[in-house]
Amino acid sequence: MTKESPRRPPITKTRRTFCIVASRFNAQYVDGLVNHATQELRALAPDATISVHRVPGSFEIPVVVRELAHKEKADAIIACGVIMQGETNHAQNLSRSVTDALQRIAVDHAVPVINVVLSFDNETQARERCLENKINRGTEAARAAVEIASVLSQLRGG
Repeated sequence: MTKESPRRPPITKTRRTFCIVASRFNAQYVDGLVNHATQELRALAPDATISVHRVPGSFEIPVVVRELAHKEKADAIIACGVIMQGETNHAQNLSRSVTDALQRIAVDHAVPVINVVLSFDNETQARERCLENKINRGTEAARAAVEIASVLSQLRGG
């Protein structure tokens, strides 16, 4: 992964709808992702509607993302969670399961799902990527969401 955030896309005046699905587990770090993502979405798409949906843990994120992709008219959905590596391989299994499910939902429902369910070996990595500004993955997710919403809107003639 890069140590710098991607460039900021242009501000859009088009009315967009973004949904964020966020885990309550590892709340300090997930809240940092959500706060940074929301702040960046508001800067890039000032007229956007942004909703945040909380779930117990990362494993529950895909079911809510699927429901939103199925029922909502979201231009993009951002999935936020933090998985910390423990002494077993549970974190790896959980990460892979969530990633596979989110990708399937995005393709099956033709709704961009920005995967910010992150796995970390330690709290230093989590702090750098979730709470600080230099390489904040929440900021990156918002930029990706705005950009892919614009690309799909153009492709769909909107």
